[in-house]
This record gives sequence, structure tokens and C-alpha cells, in this order.
Amino acid sequence: MRGMKRLPAAAAALALSACALSAQTTAVPPEEATANLERALKAAPTLRADFEQLHYSMSVSEPLREKGELLFEKPDRMRWEYRSPQPKVFIYKEGVLESYLPEEKQLTRSPVAEEALKSDIFGIFLGTMSFAEAYAVESNPFPTDAARVRQVKLTPRTEGDFSHILLEIDETTWLPRRVVFLEWAGAKREFIFSRVRTGVRLPAGAFTLKVPPGTEVIDDTATVIRDGGQNL
Repeated sequence: MRGMKRLPAAAAALALSACALSAQTTAVPPEEATANLERALKAAPTLRADFEQLHYSMSVSEPLREKGELLFEKPDRMRWEYRSPQPKVFIYKEGVLESYLPEEKQLTRSPVAEEALKSDIFGIFLGTMSFAEAYAVESNPFPTDAARVRQVKLTPRTEGDFSHILLEIDETTWLPRRVVFLEWAGAKREFIFSRVRTGVRLPAGAFTLKVPPGTEVIDDTATVIRDGGQNL
């Protein structure tokens, strides 16, 4: 009788194992998944998404969490607007990053290093290098509460700031759902995207900053430092 009671549990375990094996067998290869991601981003003239950014360090037990909205327009315009815990705006266009910190009443304009355009979060969206060229791509499952996603690990072919990057790709849209950058020292940054929409109309002036009078503007792209109260 005891053996009979164990049969359903054993059968269920076998069924789950078979399903897992089937999923592994039919899963899209990691190289194909990243190629699908590249194609999906290249095909999107505009993109709008909510994001949560988590900063993990070796010195604290809980990550710093920030939330905001991302706007992207091909070929090279992005707006990262952080709304909590502190408002701030980062606008990237044509190789220049504008960083506006309202609490500090300061805006900084600076050129973006070529390496950041290839390997940081900018590189994921701008597509400055193909994943196959820049990284060794392999499967790498990691904990998630999402369904129908493909998870891969990107190991840079050229040593840089990150030991590797983890990607979680939505298999229904082939757009990024999570991106995790792991640094050599153990710190990491994680981006979680939601309500990702492509081909949408973006607000007029989304990639132009209007700063209030009295804002200090530090322009590292020119020799003149200008004050605020102007469109930049």
C-alpha cells in the first residue's frame, strides 16, 4: 500500500523531468535569441518602457532601487528619467550625454566613451556592436518570476568593466526584460523593464532639456561653461 501511494508522486516527478527536458531541447539557442533581440530593437523606430534599476554592492545588504521611464528613438536618442527616490534626467544623443540633477541645480554635458557605447546599457539599445561580435553567448538560467523568457550570459571578448552580462529576453516580443551587469569586484547593476512598447509616439521635445534659471551648466564638450535658463 505504501508503494502504491508513492506512485503518483513518482509519476509526477517523471512528468516534470520530461517537461523540463523537452523545454531544454526545444529552447531557442542562445545565439539565435540574442540575434532575435538585435532584430527586434533595430525594427523599433521608437521604444517606451518603465524601468527599475538596482545597484548592488559588497558593502550593503539591500540594493539601492531607482525607478523611472526610458524613451528611445532611432538611431541614437535616449532619455532616462528617474522619478524615485530622487528625480534626475539623463539624455543621450549624437555621442553626448546630458545629466540633469534638479536637487543640485546642475546640468553636465559630456561625451560618452566609445567603450560605454559598446558594453554598457547604451550598447544594448543602440546596437553599436552585434552580440556575436562583442560577446561569447551561452545559456545561463537564473532565478525569475517571468514566463516565456530566454536567459543568456554574455562574456565580453575584450576585457572591460564587466566580467559578464546576464540577459533575460521576452520570447513573445524578443525585447529585453532584464539586464544584469556584473563587475569584477562583485558589484552589479540590474535593469528590469516593464510595459515595453515599440513604435509609439513620443512626447514633443523628449530629447531636449529645458533647465530653470540659476542652473549651473558644465559643458565638458566645449571650452565655454554656460549658465542655465536655456534649451540645451
